[in-house]
Amino acid sequence: MILGRSAGRRKPPVEPVTLKILVAGGFGVGKTTLVGAVSEIKPLRTEERLTEAGRPVDDTRGVEGKNTTTVAMDFGRITLREDLVLYLFGTPGQDRFWFLWDELAQGALGAVVLADTRRLEDCFAAIDYFERRGIPFTVGVNCFEGAARYPVETVRQALDLDDEVPVILTDARERESVKEVLINVVEHAMTRAAQARQPATL
Repeated sequence: MILGRSAGRRKPPVEPVTLKILVAGGFGVGKTTLVGAVSEIKPLRTEERLTEAGRPVDDTRGVEGKNTTTVAMDFGRITLREDLVLYLFGTPGQDRFWFLWDELAQGALGAVVLADTRRLEDCFAAIDYFERRGIPFTVGVNCFEGAARYPVETVRQALDLDDEVPVILTDARERESVKEVLINVVEHAMTRAAQARQPATL
């Protein structure tokens, strides 16, 4: 039997599109946990132990058990499809590390802003940052054990978000829950980009 020319050929490898996503939010909201939950590589972490010297500036109310903090960034990678890979960059949460944000934000397609309903005010700075720079973002409400659960629209109103900004309840420890948020960020950013390309109508 003579094989056709294509019978022995292998499908050429797919060159995946790589996209950069930021994971931001307040101190102790679960950014490092989120990156670690979905990363298919061992996450790069830059955590240091909290010290007595940092207590006056690190507000641990609501996260009293937290004893480490990210001082530069977290990094992970997840393949959503054969042709789509996300690089995740977790930002530090404290004010004194915000000078790193501009560097991390370069080239980002979009962002996840993690929120804790016990300390919603802690994510205002991240929301303001992305709004000012026109970076699409999704708010992921991290459902901590013992924290009050609120409807999505209640959270949206409390954060004064535009209707177009997605708000999703999530669990930063659960891979599938986090994947849903990441897919939402990509879709939201793509929609925003498509809208920006449309010609303005008179």
